[in-house]
Amino acid sequence: MHETLAAAAAAAPDWLAPARNAAREAWAATPLPTRKTEQWKYTSIAPLEQDFGPGRAVELAPATVDGLLPDIGALRLVFVNGHFAPALSSGKLPEGLELVRFAEADDSQAARIREHLGSALPEAGHPFATLNGAALADGLFLAVAPGASIHTPLQLAWLTAGDGEAFTVTPRLLLLAGENSCLSVVEHFADAGGSAPSFSNAVTELLLAPGATVNHYRLNLEQGRALHIGGVHARLERDATLNGFCLGLGADLKRLDLVATMAGPGAHAELDGIYLPRGDEHVDYHTCLEHAVPHCTSSETFRGVIGDRARAVFNGRIHIHPQAQKTRAELSNKNLLTSAEAEVNSKPELEIYADDVQCAHGATVAQLDALALHYLRSRGVSREEAQVMLSFGFVNEVLESARLEPLRDALRPLLARRFARDPSLVRHLA
Repeated sequence: MHETLAAAAAAAPDWLAPARNAAREAWAATPLPTRKTEQWKYTSIAPLEQDFGPGRAVELAPATVDGLLPDIGALRLVFVNGHFAPALSSGKLPEGLELVRFAEADDSQAARIREHLGSALPEAGHPFATLNGAALADGLFLAVAPGASIHTPLQLAWLTAGDGEAFTVTPRLLLLAGENSCLSVVEHFADAGGSAPSFSNAVTELLLAPGATVNHYRLNLEQGRALHIGGVHARLERDATLNGFCLGLGADLKRLDLVATMAGPGAHAELDGIYLPRGDEHVDYHTCLEHAVPHCTSSETFRGVIGDRARAVFNGRIHIHPQAQKTRAELSNKNLLTSAEAEVNSKPELEIYADDVQCAHGATVAQLDALALHYLRSRGVSREEAQVMLSFGFVNEVLESARLEPLRDALRPLLARRFARDPSLVRHLA
């Protein structure tokens, strides 16, 4: 990791040095989480106990990238091992959207980035966000003009690929949504091939001005040895709306922290997600909805289908601050185990310090309904096909919450293939 930090310092623009140095000091004073750390009780970071060098630039064929990324009619920006790949990117920047890499920012843009970078991150509790800042050499800055409604979605593809030594990448996105603006962003993480283990430490900051609406989609589709620890940290001002959707496949280690802070009255956040580990994979979602002011609402729905010997962790926290009266918040987590060896640890939390609120939370863990299986089999459906149909139906309701229709259409066959080990069964679902 020292080699990675040194490479970041050499490649980064000078104006990033103060932020990077502050993060390095904080990282040096931060102990690594262990199983005795409450927020990491069920997730081991043992897969990170190897030497990771910096990610190298790798050329990918356009056909390879097209096979990984769904066509959703979006402006597409592709990064391979953290390096921008203009030849693989496409689309025209719409009016009202400013987009620049940190490394190419002019003085005015650099000043805005310095002003807002890290402002959505909590002061403590997220050590790998600190590590991201310590290794920060580049990033992506998005700014939506006040009143602008960007109809073309933005697709950010963070791809990893390589052979040989293990490597790490540190994607960073800073989004400023201006007052009464609207934007849809799809962050797509995928492994593009190669034998080398990779570690993505990805941080996204979403800053929503009064009245802004951001539809944010995070697809973590890496598998196997492509390790991922990431965080999405959002701050919502008055009457702002965040619609978040997550899809996570498993890997040796996959951990996502999703934090939304309602900082202005009338703010509303929706977080929906699906996680689908199988084999010996592990996936961990930790969410936190911070209601810091009165008259805000939030809704959260996560569903998981865990198969084989896989393990999943879900920790959903709703924190109602003392001054956050008139809050309405709901959280639901449902899990389906399709194997006797599958395991899930689900922990919904309500921490309420105000007395005039409406809050609800619930969690369930179950196996496939034997009666439903019998019903389908009695009508000529094979056991495997029935299991696929019931598993797909279990998560389809959450998939329908994704507001971007082309993305929903692209994800259905992906989910179908995930459940159906026999390809002939996909046609019934896709």
